Amino acid sequence: MLKDITAQAIQPEVKELLSYSVFPDPEAVDQAAASYQTGRNRLFGYEEDGLLLGVIGFDIDQDELTIRHLAVLPENRGKGYGRGLILELLLEVQPKPARVIAETDEEAVNFYRSIGFEVYSLGEKYPGVERFRCIYEVEESEE
Repeated sequence: MLKDITAQAIQPEVKELLSYSVFPDPEAVDQAAASYQTGRNRLFGYEEDGLLLGVIGFDIDQDELTIRHLAVLPENRGKGYGRGLILELLLEVQPKPARVIAETDEEAVNFYRSIGFEVYSLGEKYPGVERFRCIYEVEESEE
């Protein structure tokens, strides 16, 4: 079940999930969690049998939904939860965005490509780390 957990972003369980989508540094995790306290970004979680399995953090600017964080517990990866988080989010948000944008690294780029995102290299934004911009055009039938 997808639910808005923006107000719980600083809870340990949520911060643990956020830690999988940011540079593995406690300060980066704290900054990510704090970004949901400003009111601009929103955080949704997917819960099953009382366990928080994944989170998706985002903001919407005009007709673009930008994914800021997407994480699934390691033991539940490869089971469709990440894809499900994105699809359920598209059903929840109003107004419907025309496109979904995410920036990611080489480790996650094939995930986005496999669910229909167009992938563009941004080059090395950090020394030795290539980043990618992933864009998904939302079709009317998905609204």
